[in-house]
Amino acid sequence: MATKRTLLFFIVVGVLSCMPQHLIIKQMEPILNNTIQAFFEESDLQIAEQALSSNLKLVEGLLKSDPQNSTLMLILSEGYAGYALAFVEDTNPERARMLYLRARDFAAQFLQANNSHFKHLVQQPVNALTSILKKAQPKDVAGLFWLGFSWSSYINLALEDPSAIMDLAKVEAIMKRVLELNPDYFYGATYLFFGSIYGQKPALLGGDLDKAKAFFEKNFQLTRGKFLLSYVYAARFYAAQSLDEPLFDQYLQKVLNSSIDILPEARLLNQVAKQKAQRLLAQKDELF
Repeated sequence: MATKRTLLFFIVVGVLSCMPQHLIIKQMEPILNNTIQAFFEESDLQIAEQALSSNLKLVEGLLKSDPQNSTLMLILSEGYAGYALAFVEDTNPERARMLYLRARDFAAQFLQANNSHFKHLVQQPVNALTSILKKAQPKDVAGLFWLGFSWSSYINLALEDPSAIMDLAKVEAIMKRVLELNPDYFYGATYLFFGSIYGQKPALLGGDLDKAKAFFEKNFQLTRGKFLLSYVYAARFYAAQSLDEPLFDQYLQKVLNSSIDILPEARLLNQVAKQKAQRLLAQKDELF
């Protein structure tokens, strides 16, 4: 029996060694996608941080072996954006900016690999970008969302840079297209984007607290209050901006009092939400 197993092993190895690298990597894609899902299901922040950082470099190595593999590009975009959000932006904003740019660029590569219309998307002026986005299809939503999310997160950490702020119009165009194609994608996070934008901007620049509230409430309704990061964003970009201290406390206590298991597939992000809620409460005197 042992001899048969050994023989089978060498047959499998021999077959794999004869396969082109891109075919071998193709066979690994389901495993890599499951790894990302397992990451978001993890409740221990330290385990998740260590696992993701090493796996991201593994995926980058695979992409070097198969440079046209758009699945790997999307995994890297989502992975780097999630890593920056969960583990870096609150303690090392400068490093987080670089990680968000890396996530943005992988998303742009993904879009270009899957749709020839999206060539040099990031470099396009706003008018040209808006025109190109009209050609986007539902299959492009994931790439557009992670492009917009990572880019906007970078801008939010680079508000002292006028050139970064000027790019916000491009991000708004991208996220508007996501809203049109699939507003429910990734727990309706596009609603959180627009809620944050309308809440953060001064009224003279298009800010509107009523619109901000409406977008956050759409997200609450979609996720049934189970995606706890929604309340963190609502506290920061609506309650604090409208100087509604009781609502600010209510949102953050909702996060702290909820179980991370109310949404098992987003257990990690709910744990991150609790950490961010505690930080926001510690900054309360600066916000009111």
